[in-house]
Amino acid sequence: MDTRSLRLFLALAETLHFGRAGDRCHMSPSAVSRTIRQLENELGAALFLRDNRSVSLTREGRRFQQYARETLAQWDGLRHSMQESSRVLQGELSLYCSVTASYSFLYDILSRFRNDYPGIEIKLHTGDPAHAMDRVMTGREDIAIGARPDTLPRAVAFRPILRSPLLFIAPTDQPELATALAGPARAEAWREVPMILSEEGLSRQRLDQWFRTLGIPPRIYAQVSGNEAIVSMVSLGFGVGVAPRIVLDNSPLADRTRPLDVTPALADYEVGLFTREKRLADPVIQAFWSQLR
Repeated sequence: MDTRSLRLFLALAETLHFGRAGDRCHMSPSAVSRTIRQLENELGAALFLRDNRSVSLTREGRRFQQYARETLAQWDGLRHSMQESSRVLQGELSLYCSVTASYSFLYDILSRFRNDYPGIEIKLHTGDPAHAMDRVMTGREDIAIGARPDTLPRAVAFRPILRSPLLFIAPTDQPELATALAGPARAEAWREVPMILSEEGLSRQRLDQWFRTLGIPPRIYAQVSGNEAIVSMVSLGFGVGVAPRIVLDNSPLADRTRPLDVTPALADYEVGLFTREKRLADPVIQAFWSQLR
């Protein structure tokens, strides 16, 4: 069964760029264009709107995107189950996580997985952990690593890896700031503190709630994507931020920041694996899931 055209379509639907889709699938942009035109001719409908500046999915393209994801998931699951019966597990696993996760605890998991299942190709994508669960729910990734939300959607399975405190951090070269903010939080002390915040995600939700409890809005200096960027901006002296301890422990800038002893403290991060419940029957997903002993 030739699934290349479906995989190519999904690559273009995600990147919305013929060159990047071609790079991902090892094809030239012109070959990508020909394959998409052939799909559109077979379907009798336009899947993409194209002009000289942009590419976007049509309504029919979004419908076909869902079909392509489900078809490939079913095909891969069938193929993997047959391979498993012959004790040869092969295929592809798409994994999403933060940069910190990729070179900290994920290294040990991938080392074991690669040793146990050398026939499985791993595609690792890194980015803001705030997007981890969404990328799994929309079918863009097989598995993602991120922080468990307070309410987990029923369609999503979660397996914990570790807990990490969520810390307020300040620059080490501003000791007077750390002294002023230490101890029980006071509105007058925090009102004018420049804050470097995540654009979205669990840490932003918890920090917004923390400030609501304090009765003041945060004075936002910058909103950034990813915990590593927060540590970087705090280390440069731009303000106070919030980051998980695991990020600090693995950051080259850790000695330029200091955790603040603030009460009430923010709730811990519970970091783990996300996948869709219905994908747990896939032998490749299950093989990776089982690495967390």
